[in-house]
Amino acid sequence: MTDASLIGAVPPTLETLRISKGRRRREVLVRWTLLLAALVSVVVSALILWSLFREAWTFITGVVWAETWGQSGWFPRRGIYDIPTIVVPTVIVTAIAMVVAGPIGLGAAVYLSEYARAGVRAWVKPVLEILAGIPSVVLGFFALTWIAPNLVGRIGKPALLTVGLGVLGLYAAVAGFFAWSRLKRYRDGSSDSSALIGVVGAAALLAAMGVGYLFWLLSLLGDFAPARAGSLAAAGIGVGLLTIPLVASVSEDAMAAVPEHLREASAGLGARRMATATKVVVPAAISGIVAAFIVATSRAIGETMVVFMAGGAADAARFTDSPFEGGLTMTAAMASLASGTDSVVGEGLTFQSLYFVGLLLFVITLALNVVAARFVDRVREQY
Repeated sequence: MTDASLIGAVPPTLETLRISKGRRRREVLVRWTLLLAALVSVVVSALILWSLFREAWTFITGVVWAETWGQSGWFPRRGIYDIPTIVVPTVIVTAIAMVVAGPIGLGAAVYLSEYARAGVRAWVKPVLEILAGIPSVVLGFFALTWIAPNLVGRIGKPALLTVGLGVLGLYAAVAGFFAWSRLKRYRDGSSDSSALIGVVGAAALLAAMGVGYLFWLLSLLGDFAPARAGSLAAAGIGVGLLTIPLVASVSEDAMAAVPEHLREASAGLGARRMATATKVVVPAAISGIVAAFIVATSRAIGETMVVFMAGGAADAARFTDSPFEGGLTMTAAMASLASGTDSVVGEGLTFQSLYFVGLLLFVITLALNVVAARFVDRVREQY
């Protein structure tokens, strides 16, 4: 059927379809400009890594590795590099930060995604994200002047025992559920005997870790003397407050991406809102939630100003595994030792030790992201 409006129209030719030379030049210019921008970012990243590895390699090849474990502490200006002195406080601060930020951030995300009305969400979420815009130096000052004396300094043995046993109970519940689910799969015939051996080994390892944690908790109770100055606990709480918006925002975005028909199906089966949130929405968004926790953990490990101000240590520290004492994290060790390269003086490898600590941070963060990426790919749901 011929359209009357097309009668007499000039058919397209190769000349009319050809792009003009001016437009072709503009397209080529835009393409090369974008390629140059991408190459600049890659080159800058490569140069940063090269300088990091070059100076760190000088430290790696120049230090006596037998003297980097079991020494009195981290005193780089005197040539004493005890790596556990800065690694253990980093782990303590990160663990405390995630204990603070994890439940609060995830709870806020569940509320914003499943309970809050549109009007409430419109002002609660921006207010929550404003917390992420507070300078870390302000939170560090707050942790040093208020959290340390009023919260950490006044905690007693009963409170410490309650919190410690609560964490131990949560750990035991998670480990027990893991072992029970794996054994159930073995009894159902979906796993073979080799998988059972792996489950038994993992359960033994988890039990040993729990026993070790219990002995560590009892050792803290034995000589409990909460410091009223800066401490790792105060720094951990401050870092936790700093990472709450990150956990809440990313988790809420992951839950908002869950299709609405899953919620409707759950409600149609008679499930209440809490059951829908915990048994449908959270499992469906678990990949995004795990990504939020990994990003928050990386943020907590890399935080500098809060632990620098509230950690309770200067550019050197003795080894401690108590969160109620002052300690030196890896980032604080770098920041406090040198505000610039001209300020780094002392033993020959003092300057290179900063790059080694930076390389160690880079490796830890890279490992976290690789593990998180593999886990997210395994549990990702496609809708």
